[in-house]
Amino acid sequence: MSKRPLLIFLAVLGAAVALFALYTWFTLSWSYSEGERAGYLQKFSRKGWVCKTWEGEILLSSMPGAIPERFAFSVRNDAVASQLMAATGKRVLLTYEQRKGVPSTCFGETEYFVEKVVIQ
Repeated sequence: MSKRPLLIFLAVLGAAVALFALYTWFTLSWSYSEGERAGYLQKFSRKGWVCKTWEGEILLSSMPGAIPERFAFSVRNDAVASQLMAATGKRVLLTYEQRKGVPSTCFGETEYFVEKVVIQ
């Protein structure tokens, strides 16, 4: 019996895994957009069944009396997460990068990843 079909299958499988890993690395290292948002940190928590991620939400209000808009975000850096844990209920300025096409929620539930926080 020839081992050639098995070797071809393993080569194709290895190439598929390598391409998936390369795609994942690319989506996590390249940002689609960058920006800042300021608002009041409403909630921030670590959640997930298998992959625990830091997830938060700030309320953005353009003027007093207006209905605030919610901005959901993810945090991958534990140092930034600890700063946000201490800032719940306070006004914060978030510097974020938007990453489109991330293949799993194991990296974050949103496409907005906070890189820096300033408590105002």
